[in-house]
Amino acid sequence: MRILLPTTKPENREGLLDWMKGRECSSWRVTTGPEDWKWFLAEPDKHWKTGYSAKTLAHCWENAEDRFPLEISAAFNTTADPLLDDLTPILAVPEFKVPLPGGTRSSQNDIFVVAKSRKGLITIMVEGKVDESFDEKLGKWRKNASSGKKNRLKHILKKLGLEHTKPPDEVRYQLLHRAASAIIEGERFRAVAAVMLVHSFSQTKPQTGWSDYEKFLELFGVQASAEKAQCLSPDSSKIPLFAAWVAGNEKYLHC
Repeated sequence: MRILLPTTKPENREGLLDWMKGRECSSWRVTTGPEDWKWFLAEPDKHWKTGYSAKTLAHCWENAEDRFPLEISAAFNTTADPLLDDLTPILAVPEFKVPLPGGTRSSQNDIFVVAKSRKGLITIMVEGKVDESFDEKLGKWRKNASSGKKNRLKHILKKLGLEHTKPPDEVRYQLLHRAASAIIEGERFRAVAAVMLVHSFSQTKPQTGWSDYEKFLELFGVQASAEKAQCLSPDSSKIPLFAAWVAGNEKYLHC
């Protein structure tokens, strides 16, 4: 797995396709280690600290080298769906931004991964957590919402195959746009499936945010189960959507 960072602004998205095909592109470079991730955070001095999710995630994924972190490989290996069979990562991009309509702010994903299964390409959006929440609840986010916000939410729900539902106020907005980001990039890369993966290093029981994850999966009529990928919507947009919650190795909290 190549972990890549952009060398140009704006990012040359087409350059990622070159890397996938084994052709190096000067608009992207391979990371030299976890410290490279720091400078692509929205607030590096605030979020790059030992025990915080950004630094923890960087050390864990860099240490995996050309594989998934072991716990993530184990989770995918316990998933029976043939779409995810024999899943191997090809490339990963930290702090990957996915534009959404209805405003100027993109969905900034902790890691975007392109992997390959026996069936084809799989796009994965990774959300790293320790003890942080999933930001605002939807009720607060859409209170007195502008027309732009309404259009954005409509677009997200359509991508998720939820256009005919009204998500409860308690659902976390971040989970909605992270999952939609996986589908949006899946369509662009012509993937056969998309995955939203929560990589949690929380040491509480249950892990911080687990109840929010359960509420999110309830939107699809799915009972959440950790350590495996679960199919949420076989008909979401153009490709099936999966979700997974995986507990990370606590040793990376001390890096």
